[in-house]
Amino acid sequence: MEFVLNDGNKIPAIAFGPGGAGYSPKVRLRERGFIENFCYRVYNKLYGRPHLYKNYVNAVGQAFVTGFRLLDYSASYGNGELIIKAMCKAGLQRSNLFITSRVSNRAQREHKVREEFFVMLESFKTDYVDLLQFHWPVTDLYLDTWKEIVKLQKDGYVKSIGVANCHQHHLDAIIKAEGVVPAVDQVEVHPLFTNKEIIEYCKEKGIRVEAYSPLARFDDRLFRLPVLKNIAKNYNKTIAQVILRWDIQNGQIPIVRSFNSARQQEDFDIFDFKLTQDEIAKIDAININARVRYDPDNCDFSIL
Repeated sequence: MEFVLNDGNKIPAIAFGPGGAGYSPKVRLRERGFIENFCYRVYNKLYGRPHLYKNYVNAVGQAFVTGFRLLDYSASYGNGELIIKAMCKAGLQRSNLFITSRVSNRAQREHKVREEFFVMLESFKTDYVDLLQFHWPVTDLYLDTWKEIVKLQKDGYVKSIGVANCHQHHLDAIIKAEGVVPAVDQVEVHPLFTNKEIIEYCKEKGIRVEAYSPLARFDDRLFRLPVLKNIAKNYNKTIAQVILRWDIQNGQIPIVRSFNSARQQEDFDIFDFKLTQDEIAKIDAININARVRYDPDNCDFSIL
């Protein structure tokens, strides 16, 4: 299933966002002396990092095999070469994937949007991305970042352009700055925080909404609700599947992340049933305006 963006390009209806490979060794040394630090670095290089990268490539590759085609990524994650390995492992060509990347906050602060973008292109072994966004509307910087994103599209390196974590006042300023309406705004959306105000505004402007943290990080306040349990039982589906289906029927693109193959399949198996309008309304009514992530108007961008 695909949605059509305001620029005419098509985008898959569900995204896989693997995040960065990161590193979290099983053995953590408490002491910080020379010998301990040396051992820690050797462990990272010889065992920890290669093992983590292998698992990462396998998991992302499995997501592609499952059927995910929209990759939600960011320049701040690095490790683009691991995505290429995963793509090859799944037997896919570049043209089979819809690749999203986002400008990091660091590149915004250092005024190195283009430099970071081309480093990212090199890591992906590609000459374009399907969608380029910025990660956060960093105060006093995001308009300049948006202008660079528009230029990259005009230069042919980007097919669609969008933003993330933008409120209406951010979008108004962005549209006024260049006269270009973003194709996508990626914001936090889930039944505990339906974010209807910005969603309705985006609909008016023809901006497609991507929903991150669509399962509210499995918040107990959401997954224990009888209304969701009953709806899930009606369709022989899980609560997570019902929520993801709710997103899609509301015209939003949910972004999921799991390295478990069974969970990946579960997240993707949401196209064989359809919620009623009454069920959608019941899920909408769960809203308590509870974020599980940051409010872009009230956060410290230096830590993001």
